[in-house]
Amino acid sequence: MRKIVIAGNWKMFKTQAETQDFLQGFLPHLDETPSGREVLLCPPFTDLSILSKSLHGSRVQLGAQNVHWEENGAYTGEIAAPMLVEIGVRYVIVGHSERRQFFGETDETVNLRLKAAQKYGLTPILCVGETKQQRDAGETESLITTQLEKDLVNVDQDNLVIAYEPIWAIGTGDTCETNEASRVIGLIRSQLKNPNVPIQYGGSVKPNNIDEIMAQPEIDGVLVGGASLEPASFARIVNYHQ
Repeated sequence: MRKIVIAGNWKMFKTQAETQDFLQGFLPHLDETPSGREVLLCPPFTDLSILSKSLHGSRVQLGAQNVHWEENGAYTGEIAAPMLVEIGVRYVIVGHSERRQFFGETDETVNLRLKAAQKYGLTPILCVGETKQQRDAGETESLITTQLEKDLVNVDQDNLVIAYEPIWAIGTGDTCETNEASRVIGLIRSQLKNPNVPIQYGGSVKPNNIDEIMAQPEIDGVLVGGASLEPASFARIVNYHQ
């Protein structure tokens, strides 16, 4: 059985005070969440400690938005896996399209980050996906296959989550058709040694489309951006209807 993983990626939103307010509105909704769903929040680094304390004993796991490949060193602005583990982080997003687009992330550095995360027991969420230009040029399949080949060298597929994020659907309001998302995720699964790796969909996931997304046979969860910032909105996504 493949695990269902529902992750909220807060990106660069929420102060510590706003985080506390969010939890007061969100955590009560988890009383109705089926036990088989893994729920996690990936806030900015400044919110990790307060969330670690507040989520202790709850259903929600803690994730970070990035991790460096060295365990320490002269890497200003980066964060190391032992630092994340120390405060109770369990998951980490690696290779998000915004990191690739704005901060020079490459498949080579993604691979290094994946291996560093796993070395310290973190479960990485590897993000792959195509731009609109690449999709329009018919390059979706070849691009994703190449990303996986490069990103997953010597990566343990028994401790891994993958998120398919069509870049053209992130924050645009455009959602990839659910059957098309399922098709591409099926393609991703066909490239893996372990067919039970959970594969999420990410890209304008909202309360009004979550039921349709999760009805697709290949989709094992979602990586949610903007809709994870509001307690009732993310609660509706976590408590999607089967």
